[in-house]
Amino acid sequence: MKKELFQTIEIPKGVEVNLDGTLLHVKGPEGEIKREFNFDNGVIEKKDNNIVVGSKKATKREKKIINTFTAHIKNMIQGVQKKFEYQLKVCFSHFPMTVEIQEEKAVVKNFLGEKIPRKVRIPPGAEVNIDKGIITVKSVNKELAGQAAANFEKATKIRNKDRRVFQDGIFFINKAGREI
Repeated sequence: MKKELFQTIEIPKGVEVNLDGTLLHVKGPEGEIKREFNFDNGVIEKKDNNIVVGSKKATKREKKIINTFTAHIKNMIQGVQKKFEYQLKVCFSHFPMTVEIQEEKAVVKNFLGEKIPRKVRIPPGAEVNIDKGIITVKSVNKELAGQAAANFEKATKIRNKDRRVFQDGIFFINKAGREI
């Protein structure tokens, strides 16, 4: 059954939003984000101090797209107001592991006593800070910050060993303000 479905997102003070066709540009005190939103059967428009996402004849598929786009836009607005922050902890039991930042990569040395260091790719736009055993990843874009943090965790994944015994690695302790 097709029905009319629209969602409005209020633009807070201090945040500037421009819509050029399908490109949404959000600018705030912490930075700016651009993102392309292609929506065939719907409309994204800026009215006064609101962004309206919707469709005149929305099916289940359009409803999913509208909800997804609304969530993305809210995350963009939230990110330019206060950066998304992920925290990871470096854990080791026997071999002391070190993490260093080199340009756009991070290097994990002496993981499980390995001679060859493991490399972690840091996407451009993500800020990584290492303080003793805590790695902090910040970005205006939630997806970039999450991907950078996930790259650290993935680089120290242990294969072919019992995880109950070998508990070394880099693990999430805080995801975008949520304790884990």
